[in-house]
Amino acid sequence: MNKFTFKLFITGMICLFAFSANAQTRLFEHPQFDEISKNHKSLAILPFEASIKLRPKQMKEITAEQLKEMAQNEGLAIQNSMYTWFLTRQKRGKLSLNVQDPKRTRILLQDNNITDPTRHTPEELAKILGVDAVVSGTFETDKPMSDGASIALGLLVGFWGSTNTATVNMSVNNATDGELLWNYNKRVAGSLGSTTDALINKLMRKASRRLAYTN
Repeated sequence: MNKFTFKLFITGMICLFAFSANAQTRLFEHPQFDEISKNHKSLAILPFEASIKLRPKQMKEITAEQLKEMAQNEGLAIQNSMYTWFLTRQKRGKLSLNVQDPKRTRILLQDNNITDPTRHTPEELAKILGVDAVVSGTFETDKPMSDGASIALGLLVGFWGSTNTATVNMSVNNATDGELLWNYNKRVAGSLGSTTDALINKLMRKASRRLAYTN
């Protein structure tokens, strides 16, 4: 391989790596996010819409109802982990607003007969929850990460361990008009550990630098 060919090879590898990295991470920030959010005092995190894509062999060992329950538990676990992440920043003085306790969020949704938040607008949900902005999102994984769901799957199909791949897509919407202020989509492959807390910490480490509420 001559020097010219070698340089082309290196350049190609760099471009391939950059493309791969960009394909796995997408970040959107409203150009007026700072201006719109400067008077925000409160934030609520909705239960995430989760899905667990098991292998056909594993699917034979569980019912659709069991899979649905696992997915719901994953969504609640992500919601709780996100709350913990924000709360930690707040205690360190690195968060400019209050975050509603997930228990209160779920009770208010239940009291208003909202079983599927995705069927309601962000501004409608924010009004019910009494907050200035709402965080929502989806979570897809090959294997569950929350303790309860992971143990349940292990007992049912004999699988134990961390997930292979996980994708989180989360958004922040303004309460008054439902405007999308921030969206972050991240896919992570490989061993992530066995907790949703570890996943959220990993995902938010860089994304938070562009989140107007954090400093």
